[in-house]
Amino acid sequence: MRLDGNAAAGQLRELFAMDVTAAMATCGACGTRRPVGSLLEYGQAMGVILCCPACAAVMLRIVRTPASMHVDGSGMAMLVIQV
Repeated sequence: MRLDGNAAAGQLRELFAMDVTAAMATCGACGTRRPVGSLLEYGQAMGVILCCPACAAVMLRIVRTPASMHVDGSGMAMLVIQV
């Protein structure tokens, strides 16, 4: 069965309402696995940039504009959130 993304609305709402600082993020560059809260943050004025403490690769970017929030997690191979 194939549905559109609206079918995942409940799970997405649950995911994005959680504190993910304890979630385990795997660096897409070096494979290091650490809690999101232990990643290094840079660039607060321009947005949030979280980097791997082991290799300094950018793992997550978050930019907020007056109308939207842009999230780029392309530097993470995996994000595991305990429920």
